[in-house]
Amino acid sequence: MSTHIKKRLLFIIAVLGASFRLSAQDTLLEHYIREAFTRNQGLQQRNFQLDKSLYALQEAKSLFYPSVSLVGDYTRADGGRTIDIPIGDLLNNVYSSLNQLTGTNNFPQLKNQSVLLNPDNFYDAKLHTTLPLINTEIWYANKIRRENISLQEAAVHVYKRKLVKDLKTAYYQYYQSCRAVEIYHAAMLLVDENIRVNKSFIANGVTNTTALTRSQAEQQKIITNITSAENQRTLAKAYFNFLLNKPLNDTILLDSATFAGASLLPLADTGTVSKREELTQLEQQRKIATLQYKQSSSYLVPKLSTFLDLGSQGFNFAVDNKSRYYLWGVHLQWDIFTAGQQKHRAQQAAMEIKTVDAAYAETYSALQFALTTAYNNYHTAVANYQNAQTQLGLSEKYYRDQFKVYKAGQLLYLELLDAQNQLTNARLQVAVAFAGVQTSMADIELQAAAYQL
Repeated sequence: MSTHIKKRLLFIIAVLGASFRLSAQDTLLEHYIREAFTRNQGLQQRNFQLDKSLYALQEAKSLFYPSVSLVGDYTRADGGRTIDIPIGDLLNNVYSSLNQLTGTNNFPQLKNQSVLLNPDNFYDAKLHTTLPLINTEIWYANKIRRENISLQEAAVHVYKRKLVKDLKTAYYQYYQSCRAVEIYHAAMLLVDENIRVNKSFIANGVTNTTALTRSQAEQQKIITNITSAENQRTLAKAYFNFLLNKPLNDTILLDSATFAGASLLPLADTGTVSKREELTQLEQQRKIATLQYKQSSSYLVPKLSTFLDLGSQGFNFAVDNKSRYYLWGVHLQWDIFTAGQQKHRAQQAAMEIKTVDAAYAETYSALQFALTTAYNNYHTAVANYQNAQTQLGLSEKYYRDQFKVYKAGQLLYLELLDAQNQLTNARLQVAVAFAGVQTSMADIELQAAAYQL
């Protein structure tokens, strides 16, 4: 076995050991993730949509129960069509004869009557109860809304996974920006030491002011870099707090154990994309489209319902035994001919099923490609991190050696400055590479649906 392979295996074993340690210690970031699950505004919106679907299901279930309504009518009328009743012409002669025979006026003369067809001063108040007995539309509507709940739950999980990745990425970017500030401050300490040494050389007449001027210029450059790094840190903090729906300048705690070293993941089968909630969404959409197709195809099944009215009606608001009534019956609706409306509606649902099937196949392939890309990016990030650590070790040794030679007066300051810049860049590269490893791991968690929600 070659030395290179041995070193690589030792590196992987060491890093995997660090990974197991970190899994038990990585609680602070998990705390932030759980906090985001309760505070993030985007996630709250999707939870509201889920609650809306739950209420829609309850609404659909209520359609199977009786519906009771209080219905009342009151009418005043004058004019319009009438019915003429010749009561006087029919009875007055008879009444006159009776009065003569009895010698009394017990039988008065009557006028002919003209009765309005429109009821005047008439009321009708009732409790109207309806109950569906056979109705395929509301049965399928209940099934569709039940499946829509699963669709909304999948949408919530999709957003949660994306939120986890964004949070982890933002967290490690904030760490990277903090490390950049620390590294530039460390570089400033080196420059300050160089300035002190150069001033000592000038005082002892060893050199002229050229090296001092160059070190002071480098000092100003690092001050600029510190300002830029602090601005990047502020932006990274603001974005992380934005995801948490907290004040943008709120303090972010960094768990030092989390950043002890990068970790490696074993390769996973690309078949794990079958756990992705995006596919679950499409599966639910297909179920809904299938139910809609069956709903549209069930138009030949008649609708049957029953009703019951309990009420009172009469003139002048009279309420008695004669005014109270009940009315019961059944209602049948059978759509025999609708000019192809239901047929065309079913064809639309059939096309929706085919559309969802095509989208599922495309999405599955895209997710597999994204997972493969994520693993490739991860291995690249690990290689970069390993190389950055090696380069950092060499840069630190190179700077120590060059500084000793420079203090002995045997090295130009520009050569020392080059070693110092190499050291600073190597430290920055390690921070960048470490964040790259962690963010690529977060991407794998997303693409493989590996994070436990």
